[in-house]
Amino acid sequence: MCWSATADLAAGCVIAAVGAVSLACVRRARDLPLAAVPLLLGAHQLIESAVWREAQDAGSGVAHVVGGAAVTLWAVIAFPLLPAFIPLAVLSAAPQWSRLRLLPFAAIGLASSAVLGHVLASGPVTAAPVGHTMRYGIGPIPLVVLVVAGYLVATVGSLLVSDQPEIRALGLVTAVGAAVCFTLWRAAFASTWCALAAVVSALLLHWLRRPRKRRLAPDTLRRSRIPVR
Repeated sequence: MCWSATADLAAGCVIAAVGAVSLACVRRARDLPLAAVPLLLGAHQLIESAVWREAQDAGSGVAHVVGGAAVTLWAVIAFPLLPAFIPLAVLSAAPQWSRLRLLPFAAIGLASSAVLGHVLASGPVTAAPVGHTMRYGIGPIPLVVLVVAGYLVATVGSLLVSDQPEIRALGLVTAVGAAVCFTLWRAAFASTWCALAAVVSALLLHWLRRPRKRRLAPDTLRRSRIPVR
C-alpha cells in the first residue's frame, strides 16, 4: 500500500518490473515461487491504485467507502494468499534436508489462509481512505489474535528459519520494516508498505542473481567422532 493512487501506480510498475527480471534470473525450478513474489507484490500495488481511484471518484476527493472487484482482489492477495504462498515458496526453495523444519510454518500459513478465506467469502470487503492511508474492512475474524499471530509466524517466521543467509536477512528486514510501516499506517500518517515491498523485491532479486554454491547436509556422524591423536 502507498499513500496515493499515483504512488501506488509508480511503485507497482517498478516492483512488477523487478519481478519480471527476477523470473528471468531463475536457474532452478524450485526457486520460481519465491522469484514470483515481487511480481505478486507489484500487482498488489497496481490493484490498490485502482482502489484509490474508485474511492476518489466515488467520494469526489472526500473519504468514501467503496467495494468492488479491485477491493476484493486486493483483499484476496493480502489476507488468504500471502500467508499460504510465502512459507510454501520458502519451502520449495529450501534444500531437501532442511525442509522438515519449514513444514510447521507452511501448515500454520495454510490454516491462517483457510480462516481468512472463509471470512472473505462470508461477507463484503470494503475500503476507505483515512488520511494518507487506505483502510480495508472485512467480516469479523474468529480467534483474531491467533489468526494474526499465525499470519506473522507463517510469513516472517518461515523466512527467519531458512538455511540460506540471504533469506534470513530478508526475514529480518521484513519484520523490522513491517513494524515501522504498521506504526505509520496506524497513525494515518502515511502508508509506506510499498517501500517495504520494493526493498523485499530488491533483496529477492539479489538472492536470485548471487553465485550458487552447493550446500551439503550436515554430517552428524562426523561431528560425533572423537579426534584421533
